[in-house]
Amino acid sequence: MDTDTSFLDVWNDVVSVQSAPPSYLVLATALAGLAVVAFTPAWRLARNVVTIAHEGGHALVALLSGRQLSGIRLHSDTSGVTVSRGKPTGIGMVLTVFAGYVAPSLIGFTGAFLLTNGRITALLWMTIVLLALMLVMIRNIYGVLSVVGTGALVFGVSWYTPDEVQAAFAYAFVWFLLFAGVRPVFELQRQRAGGRAPQSDPDQLARLTRTPATLWVGLFLLVNIAALLLGGRWLAF
Repeated sequence: MDTDTSFLDVWNDVVSVQSAPPSYLVLATALAGLAVVAFTPAWRLARNVVTIAHEGGHALVALLSGRQLSGIRLHSDTSGVTVSRGKPTGIGMVLTVFAGYVAPSLIGFTGAFLLTNGRITALLWMTIVLLALMLVMIRNIYGVLSVVGTGALVFGVSWYTPDEVQAAFAYAFVWFLLFAGVRPVFELQRQRAGGRAPQSDPDQLARLTRTPATLWVGLFLLVNIAALLLGGRWLAF
């Protein structure tokens, strides 16, 4: 796209269907996504994106369940917090707390569905819109920088790069989210086992539902692995 592009041109690009990339690119982006998750130095940086998705999941479900969203904070250690007001118990609170650890995988799963239907540009622009909406609720400087930086990267790719680069970026992004949903669950359980996460999401769910926290950790893992397997199958075949 260039500076003379009209709104109608942008809209036509967003709703148009793009050709599927060659199989070697799908494989290369899968390996790239896996490498970022597996290589710890890269993971430390990329995990900020996972935190954005995690807290965005809490925020979205809080709103959908009728809670009032107060704000979101993202921290440099890749932790985050989403504050909402409403009934402190009940299904709405349970779903809000549950949403965080499955959000990256479910976003990746949705992205895989869009890509297999040729909606590469739509995926990129939906990501930009969601980040813009999330930005309104960010309540700290680091969070603003994280969301703006991620949005600027996606916008730059969608606006200034050719179709082939957009396809590679979109596939790598979705593969990353699918793989990245699994690792934090194992990290969470290690923290819990060491007594370093007494207020973790599964522990909150345990108190809300009077069920074991490990049950919720297992459910996080089950959902995320299922999203990886099915979403990966869509992308690969």
